[in-house]
Amino acid sequence: MSVVRSQTAPAVARGSVVCFLEHDAEGVLEVSLRALTFARALSAPSGRVLVGAILGAVSPAARDQLSACGVSDAFELTLAGLDGYAPAGWARALLDLIETWGADALVAAGTDRGNEVMAHVGAISGLPMVANCLYATWRDTRSINLSRQRWAGSLIEDAVLEGVPVLLTVAPDGVVAEPSPTTVATTLHQHRVVSTDADRRVRVNDWTSRGGGVALADARVVVGGGRGVGSEEGFAALDELADLLGGAVGVSRAVTSAGWRPHAQQVGQTGTKISPELYLVCGISGATQHLAGCRGAKRVVAINTDPDAPILSRADFAIVGDIAEIVPALVAAIRERA
Repeated sequence: MSVVRSQTAPAVARGSVVCFLEHDAEGVLEVSLRALTFARALSAPSGRVLVGAILGAVSPAARDQLSACGVSDAFELTLAGLDGYAPAGWARALLDLIETWGADALVAAGTDRGNEVMAHVGAISGLPMVANCLYATWRDTRSINLSRQRWAGSLIEDAVLEGVPVLLTVAPDGVVAEPSPTTVATTLHQHRVVSTDADRRVRVNDWTSRGGGVALADARVVVGGGRGVGSEEGFAALDELADLLGGAVGVSRAVTSAGWRPHAQQVGQTGTKISPELYLVCGISGATQHLAGCRGAKRVVAINTDPDAPILSRADFAIVGDIAEIVPALVAAIRERA
């Protein structure tokens, strides 16, 4: 792997905490802002510098977010000869970055991509990677105390991780994104890596979206649908409701098993962990695995014909009734108020 480094080396990097940030055209994703909040809490008390790392160009919106979060320096990583998502390539670029500048920690959001890329960083470097962290603080110069989720959040583990750099992913529903008390000017630096054949072995060549909308993991409102929706066609009403609320649709494992919806929309222990402001659950009984996935929801409203469904014990508000009648009524009421 060959590397083209910045002509002017930033003075920040030694003793820094680097946060790998996922982004889109609108800026840094909410789940990465949560990871950035975690990274700032890890860096600030020890005097370490908080550094951002983004694959590709940093947009003006993302730069404003970095400034508000206290990121004084950020790296735009470029993989020459490789476009799109390639976990091994992304991992090698991040590893080269932290090795070049001597960072003490690399932090990422515990998303599918964040966990996969960080696992590759660990495999390539031989360093341990700790997933689903909630809190971390430096124990001394070469070890940290940390707390992390186990068993889909049903157990919190306290541990000590020794050796630097440390590799950590942050539980998506475990940290609230907060701006820094002090806004700083963010300086951008370039770090260019020339990709190898190994980097390109597994990569995304193309993708097809099932409509637009908000990403499930980042949605402030999630409309959930289970077997009680009745059919694939029955989700049209839930799609409409989610669209009106500016949210995303999530589903139970029974729905994906039936082929009504893709696995990417599954909420649960083996699906996506969500932490919306509102989770509106329609026709989901509430198996343990599903409850583990929505543990971070701030408010839960459940609609179910079964008054003894487990989901009702988790709900802040429960509606016992037929979703085929209640959801269209909600849609009509929202449209009337719009």
